[in-house]
Amino acid sequence: MLLAAPLAPARTAVTRTAYWARLLPPLAALACATRIPSFVRPLWNPDEGFLAVQARLLAQGGRLYDTVVDRKPPLLPWLYQAAFALCGSDSLTPLRVLAVLAQLLTAALLASLARRRWGDRAGRTAGVLYLLVSVGLNPEDAQAATFEVFMLPATAAALWCADRGRWGAAGAAVAAAFLTKQTGGAVLLPVAWLLHQRGGPRAGPARLAAGFAVPVLGAALATDPGGFLFWTVTGSASYASVTGSELHVLARALTNTAILAAASAGLLPPVVRALRTARTASTGAADLWLWLAASAGAVSLGCHFFGHYYLQLTPPLALLATAALHVLPRHRHRTAVLTSACCCALFVSWGLLAPRPGLAHAERLAAALAHRTAPGDRVLVWGIHPETYWLARRTPATRYLTAGLLTNYSGGRDGPQVGEKYAVAGAWPVFRREMAVHAPVLVVDDSRGEPYAPDRLPTLSRLLAADYTEAGRVDGAVLYARTP
Repeated sequence: MLLAAPLAPARTAVTRTAYWARLLPPLAALACATRIPSFVRPLWNPDEGFLAVQARLLAQGGRLYDTVVDRKPPLLPWLYQAAFALCGSDSLTPLRVLAVLAQLLTAALLASLARRRWGDRAGRTAGVLYLLVSVGLNPEDAQAATFEVFMLPATAAALWCADRGRWGAAGAAVAAAFLTKQTGGAVLLPVAWLLHQRGGPRAGPARLAAGFAVPVLGAALATDPGGFLFWTVTGSASYASVTGSELHVLARALTNTAILAAASAGLLPPVVRALRTARTASTGAADLWLWLAASAGAVSLGCHFFGHYYLQLTPPLALLATAALHVLPRHRHRTAVLTSACCCALFVSWGLLAPRPGLAHAERLAAALAHRTAPGDRVLVWGIHPETYWLARRTPATRYLTAGLLTNYSGGRDGPQVGEKYAVAGAWPVFRREMAVHAPVLVVDDSRGEPYAPDRLPTLSRLLAADYTEAGRVDGAVLYARTP
């Protein structure tokens, strides 16, 4: 009996190790299987193209929030830059692999949370359900290696740390989510609620605040504090306006909500049942409802409702379904997993078979650019597909990689608030200066009748009329060569 007490911790450690040794391999296999479509296309959406071009510019000595700009925090551009430095910049395959690992990490953290609260089976259920629903959107949203995919492990880690009372680490995880994409900071709400509910140590709030503030301040100082604040927080007021585009925005919101609801056909019935019977309180899921509500608010922030925004809903949704299934009969558990697996198979098939006409267009434009210019030449692609620069291996003539930053069209607005006066503050004087210093050898007007066409923009129209002549057309895009 004297030996029993010392052996107990070792036995617990062995049990824990055995559990994860059995669970992680199938989770890894499932993560790989659900993301097979991501490897069959060189690019999935313009965000990947934007990040790829940014990474190349940073590698050439560009400065984030100065000569390389976007309305996003710095972590993902830095990750792309590091991947390119190690593996070359001609392929996004390394980022695809990292995306699989990010999904696996998210699933493992959710499994750990569920296991701690509801037992071993719940842990397995949470990890599997998350991976099955994580690809339940349009493939260009779900399969791309962009912001939400890399933000989600940090949001899950924030809840994981808060659940264990590690408030400094929870704050750092919230900061990592925020520094990947601003809306990742929404997870601070359930984390703060857990701190309040559990009556943590007196130093808990200070640790949480310091854990968040130190990485954010470090990122600001590592770039440019004023530029960091402007591009990530204060400089996007016009981007959030929906004036004149209300029906356009509503249609996108309803469409993407319906797609995710279809993908969640196995998860929603138990969640709705638990909500109706008010049984979630007994399963300890109140913080998860707050997480889901905060994530829904983050999806709605700015009123854009792009499909990839909805990925932020999937971790709390998977945990809520797990909590509900924990108190339901066992056959409901099998039904939920099987239904989710069938839905997942449909979305993976969609990703493998869906055509990508936008990518084909960008590839043809890139081929024309590469043919008509030399590797050291500067070019301007006037459109919303920055991947053309990356595919052509040509350097942009301006820091504004899309017409959206100069016209406010980047949110897909189709109303009246598109034009020079709705640009990012101070953008057009910088653009004019860059066009003089880095005069592009070739300008590609890829607007194709959209509201940001050059004939609606006096500055660009005058520039083309004075210094360029039409040199050809590709898929409706007009190529302008610089007049000798």
